[in-house]
Amino acid sequence: MSERARWYVVHTYSGYENKVKVNLEKTVENRNLEHLLQDIQVPMEEVIEEKDGKQKVSLKKKFPGYVLVKMFMTDESWYVVRNTRGVTGFVGPGSKPVPLTDEEVESMGVQESPIDIDLEVGESITIIAGPIRGFVATIQEINLEKRKIKALIDMFGRETLAELDFTQVEKLV
Repeated sequence: MSERARWYVVHTYSGYENKVKVNLEKTVENRNLEHLLQDIQVPMEEVIEEKDGKQKVSLKKKFPGYVLVKMFMTDESWYVVRNTRGVTGFVGPGSKPVPLTDEEVESMGVQESPIDIDLEVGESITIIAGPIRGFVATIQEINLEKRKIKALIDMFGRETLAELDFTQVEKLV
């Protein structure tokens, strides 16, 4: 599994974009896959249309026939997305989906939905993804904009500072 969730483009039947988004969100919730599929978006843009001499602002899909999914690519997440009603496949050669680059995501105007983070400096967390998964750490700093946490991890009797993505940690209960 990669270090962080990446954005993938999913091809849908035309007009099914919002249905696919809703169905995927339900599946993620029902199967408790929030850790794998983190965000699903149908990018929209405001368009000014003129009708009967009047200007009207309406929302139109930026990329008809496509849905953007932020996810960790695993066999399970691939299967769930691929088998959602209305999905015809991932964008990429063959069956190997290609993640969007950060520049592509930015140029597409994808607005990352804000993460509700219920963590505080000094709190203990468990690392749930990445090379140091399973370790317990103490939060030193939280950067909401970058969605990163700096935390001290006790490794082999030494404290080591690590920068982690919000998606890689969860509150120690």
